Amino acid sequence: MDFKDYYEILGVAPTAEKKNIQQTFRKLARKYHPDLNPGNKEAEEKFKTYNEAYQVLSDVDQRKKYDQLREQYQQWQKTGNSRQDFEWQNWSAQPGKAANVQYTNPEDMEDMFGNDSPYSDFFTNLFGQARAGRQGGGRRTTSPPRRGRDVEYEVDLSLEEAFHGAERLLEMDGHRIKAGIPAGVRTGSRVRLASQGEPGRNNGPAGDLYLIVHILPNETFEREGNNLHMQVSVDFFTAIVGGEIRVPSLERMLILKIPPRTNAGQSFRLRGKGMPVPGDPKTRGDLFAQVKLVLPDPLTDNEVDSIRSLVSARSNPAQAHPDQVKI
Repeated sequence: MDFKDYYEILGVAPTAEKKNIQQTFRKLARKYHPDLNPGNKEAEEKFKTYNEAYQVLSDVDQRKKYDQLREQYQQWQKTGNSRQDFEWQNWSAQPGKAANVQYTNPEDMEDMFGNDSPYSDFFTNLFGQARAGRQGGGRRTTSPPRRGRDVEYEVDLSLEEAFHGAERLLEMDGHRIKAGIPAGVRTGSRVRLASQGEPGRNNGPAGDLYLIVHILPNETFEREGNNLHMQVSVDFFTAIVGGEIRVPSLERMLILKIPPRTNAGQSFRLRGKGMPVPGDPKTRGDLFAQVKLVLPDPLTDNEVDSIRSLVSARSNPAQAHPDQVKI
């Protein structure tokens, strides 16, 4: 059996007052409590460890016994003896002895940890099986209805699915759930499915199921809030004289008018062609198309010669207008 240093676990000094121990535990509990981390086994195990340390150090009698054991065990270690040879039986709880743990009622323990004990062998051997105390004394003969826990489930969506809305068929505790995901969701969105979480106890209501959405990257569009950004290829002839090009959207192909003398990097705004606004799918963000200049394909030799002549004329204005006299 391994010795547990409850002071080290909570991060408090052996001389810490009860108020300081309570404050430290509450801070850790707010971070790792099972109700705040549904489905997170690592957080649940940490909470169990912190809770066990708190139950010992917050009780006067149990802390006194633990401090005596801790002092003797540390002296034993200094002699170089192994922990296996330590006389644990001298510190074992008396038969029928129950540890005192601070919950409002026994159902609170079951609600957080289920039927399995959240306490280690070290705790049980030292203090006995945990028995939750409650205000008013005694144990309830009947348990009240208890609401089931909420459950979180992560889902990946393509940008197209986020645009149109999607459905997922989930397998939860042996039964299937058809989950609808509304249009416009973003990475980090929480989609609530009422009463689809863990079942309640004693005819209590079921908890809720929350889908945590993650939008996968898209090769064409980059999302920014409800707006979409993309690059469009424009050949330099069209960029010079103007024209029309076809650009994709998540709904259909669009026609974009390119005005004459358009520069590379210039951005055009297509209103209402972006993502649906969450909760208001008829309202949409905008689509921004940024120009990327490309060569026409194919570019003929005659076209290259014509462009070369134009470049030469722009570089030597006098050659383009030989009648002009330079002063």
